[in-house]
Amino acid sequence: MNSNQLTISEMYDLSHTIAAKLFEGLTYPWEALQKISDFIKKIGPTLPKDIYEQRGEDIWVAKDANIMESAYLHGPLIICPGAEIRHCAFIRGSAIVGSGAVIGNSSELKNCIVFDNAQLPHYNYVGDSIIGHYSHLGAGAKTSNLKSDKTFVTVKVGDEKLQTGLKKFGAMVGDHVEVGCNAILNPGTVIGKNTNVYPLSMVRGFVPANSIFKQSGELVTKK
Repeated sequence: MNSNQLTISEMYDLSHTIAAKLFEGLTYPWEALQKISDFIKKIGPTLPKDIYEQRGEDIWVAKDANIMESAYLHGPLIICPGAEIRHCAFIRGSAIVGSGAVIGNSSELKNCIVFDNAQLPHYNYVGDSIIGHYSHLGAGAKTSNLKSDKTFVTVKVGDEKLQTGLKKFGAMVGDHVEVGCNAILNPGTVIGKNTNVYPLSMVRGFVPANSIFKQSGELVTKK
């Protein structure tokens, strides 16, 4: 394993997010986390008015998005066409919800990018994280975005540690990833494309693309 596997180009197809320009000039996806809020405020007013409507301060919602009345929306926020925000979803701000994405009942978002067609359908917490195209978090799966000792988060790749300079950093989940029910993605978790994570797993560090993560120390390469 090496750090090249954690780059934006290896993790994500940027044609499946309205935030593609946010990643320009960056190497690793977590470098975008501190830029999400300003990016939303910049592009929000430029979004086509025949597709989006402004619903409050720094909140832009596609007119065909399905938003339940019980959902809480706080800006800065962009919700793209065809997205579904279900009963009692709690979006705290600095969030981009992609086209066709699903944010489920009682799920909570904070400072994150959810790519097109990603699904967070049941009781999920996603904070300071990026969820890739067509990725899915099973019921109760959560990102943990703050270390208990409040120190800066590092990303472990084999024997190497990448310094992020971030105290809040949940998980970078690549495209087409399946995370099982009640799995916990610890601070600094990075999961490569096309990977499956078993239910009830506690994940830490880097999980390569095209893998099956069963538990710590038990990783299988997909055939």
